[in-house]
Amino acid sequence: MRRREFITVLGSAATWPLAARAQQPAMPVVGFLRSTSLVDSAHLTAAFRQGLKETGLVEGQDVAIEYRYAENQLGRLPALAADLIRRQVTVFVASGGDVVPRAAMAATSMVPILFAMGGDPVAAGLVGSLSRPGGNVTGVVFFSGALGMKRMELLQQLLPAATTIGLLVNPNAPETETERRDIEAAAQATGRQLVILDASSEHDIETAFATFVQRGAGAVLVGSGPYFNSNRERLVALAAHRALPASYSLREYAVAGGLMSYGASITDAYRQLGIYAARILKGEKPADLPVMRATKLELVINLKTARALRLEVPPILLATADEVIE
Repeated sequence: MRRREFITVLGSAATWPLAARAQQPAMPVVGFLRSTSLVDSAHLTAAFRQGLKETGLVEGQDVAIEYRYAENQLGRLPALAADLIRRQVTVFVASGGDVVPRAAMAATSMVPILFAMGGDPVAAGLVGSLSRPGGNVTGVVFFSGALGMKRMELLQQLLPAATTIGLLVNPNAPETETERRDIEAAAQATGRQLVILDASSEHDIETAFATFVQRGAGAVLVGSGPYFNSNRERLVALAAHRALPASYSLREYAVAGGLMSYGASITDAYRQLGIYAARILKGEKPADLPVMRATKLELVINLKTARALRLEVPPILLATADEVIE
């Protein structure tokens, strides 16, 4: 073989892998937008990736994920949503109440959008119905506001002598109306007096706990919603400072030191969200995927906090708990 021919063949062999890689289809991209911070969302993104993995998709191998966090600054959401659309995401995951999917919907009417929320997506105007969402939007709901009756019942088992119960709600959370109505009915049925206070800022929260003490509340039910969840450490610390037994809507509060939580598993909801994202990436349409309802409910009791409050947790409550934190 002549020298020139050998160099030509060698050059073709070297460039072939690059050409082959260039012809491979681009990896699909999932846009993941949360209203809270990276730290607050780490366990949720891990659950989302687990859902993808259960359907055979691994981040970095089969799918790329672009993460954006608003750091509780809701005014940043439109710009973050628009940025993800410019990056030509294949699926848009928008979670953190109804305000995040709204920002995504304002940015695109074509890209499939998935939400995870505790409120009613039909009432919020995100979908036409749970069974037939229509359009480009679907997701997972855990209806945290509809569990007030059960939360009151569990609190009564733990503190039967507490005749006055404080209820802290965020007036801006979409699930608040249902939650307030549910807990008011439970209080009336059990003969409890309710002290209901609104809070949508750190100052409101601090003032509310001081007011609960002044008005003789023997325990507090903390309402649901992304704002309270992102401020859970502050809420738990204030309850401890005021020596007020408090019940919360998500396991994350009990892990942070809260006395008790009862509600849907938000991590399992995000795992389900990952499964839906994978199904869309594999060709299904969001209009054909009914809104899933999270079915995994969990009761978590923090015994360390109970001891600090000098509370004796009834054995029957411990026996029915899904998790007891020592």
